Amino acid sequence: MATRTLKGWIGRVPIMTDAKASVGRLWEQPIETGPVPKNDAVFDAIVVGGGPGGSSAAGYLAMSGKKVLLIEKGVWPRDKVCGDAVGGKSLGHVAALGVKADLEATPHFRVTGIVFSSPSGNAVRVPLPEEAVERLEAGYALPRAQFDALLFSRCQGMVREAGGSVIQGGDVRSVLFDDGNGGEDPGEGSGDARHARAVVVRIGGRKGEEFTFHSKEIVGAGGYLCPVAKSVVAASYSEPMVDRDHYCGGYREYWTNVKGCETSTGDIEIHFVDSINPGYFWIFPVSENVVNVGIGMVMSLLDKQKKKLKALQAEVIANHPMFKDRFAEAEMVPGSAKGWQLPFGSPRKKSKLNPRRSSMNGIKLVGDAASLVDPFSGEGVGNALVTGEMAARHIVEQKTPLEYQEEVWAALGPELINSFRMQKLSRRSWLLNWFMGKAKKKPALQEIITEMIASKEAQEDLHSPWFMMKTLLF
Repeated sequence: MATRTLKGWIGRVPIMTDAKASVGRLWEQPIETGPVPKNDAVFDAIVVGGGPGGSSAAGYLAMSGKKVLLIEKGVWPRDKVCGDAVGGKSLGHVAALGVKADLEATPHFRVTGIVFSSPSGNAVRVPLPEEAVERLEAGYALPRAQFDALLFSRCQGMVREAGGSVIQGGDVRSVLFDDGNGGEDPGEGSGDARHARAVVVRIGGRKGEEFTFHSKEIVGAGGYLCPVAKSVVAASYSEPMVDRDHYCGGYREYWTNVKGCETSTGDIEIHFVDSINPGYFWIFPVSENVVNVGIGMVMSLLDKQKKKLKALQAEVIANHPMFKDRFAEAEMVPGSAKGWQLPFGSPRKKSKLNPRRSSMNGIKLVGDAASLVDPFSGEGVGNALVTGEMAARHIVEQKTPLEYQEEVWAALGPELINSFRMQKLSRRSWLLNWFMGKAKKKPALQEIITEMIASKEAQEDLHSPWFMMKTLLF
């Protein structure tokens, strides 16, 4: 048997690999993306951001024959801070884009169930459907450094094959508009509905050369700090980018030798702990003996805490009776501690456009840039892939900004609303303890929780408050 070693540091992210097969792994290598296009080049669409949302949008556009410019601020190999879960909702797109076989050929953790615990220590295990596990459609967990590289490599290849271009290390400085009549405004706002016309990109650091590229269609997929999202939400409509009631602070570390996480198949864990309530603590294995350990809390609630997430997590690992023994011989991977923000897709009462504005003439936002992270589970990859495909299809079919906004919310709104209800429930320890007690005894409630966390296609019943009430009380 080959010796197991820690190999493959992507921004200090460990991948457990066989020592005999540690050379030439795609996610550890630079990705060749060809030359920078000429200044003032024109494209059918420009996609800003090379994560799951941007890569999928660019890939689907290329599959439709569009000439695309895909711009990624980072340079591979690069890390992306995340919980690292890839749920069932993602896998159809992973397969459609030709990445599923590549993913399964790399080290990963196959998720077969989810363990939850309440502040009182009341724990319940929710197994994923056996048929989904057998079809390899239940879910995976693997570092985003690895997943994103596989997806980006495949999609950038399709973009270039279709006559488009790809830029790594491209910092988008601004989004320019024309001053035409605009067309249909997706909602009320102080800005007009100008057409997006160009993006200005700086390459090579602060003093690098600037390029301007032109298109009538731009996809914003640059995460919670996406410059395209800022041009829509803040600059064009004078709306706040960050609502701390609908943003989460997240903190992640990688650990090895955590007891109960030695294999490459099993459960991911979500724990609601008194010392971090409201919020939760997670343990997500990502390959054999490597675990993503993290903590998340709504930012407006975190503002009221005396301690930061890093300190709160350290206390749980060192002192909590459920975890201190499991981490007694564990080691944190040096350099793996990182924090980030998650823009939740919970509905905003003050907005007619939910979860927030995500389109205007010539621009469509996807994934985190559109504020679509699940407000209960914190999972965002699935919704990024869903909206990446949706944005590409709307560009091909030349649909209006309002049609895009409405389809995004029609497809994702019901489950995001449900997850927001679950998030609010989790803020009350006594109610969470009661809920977990019910879940241990009621398979229907276990299925609801599975839908929330595993991010499978939600069933209509799960969006009915009456159904939820009957499930809980009877």
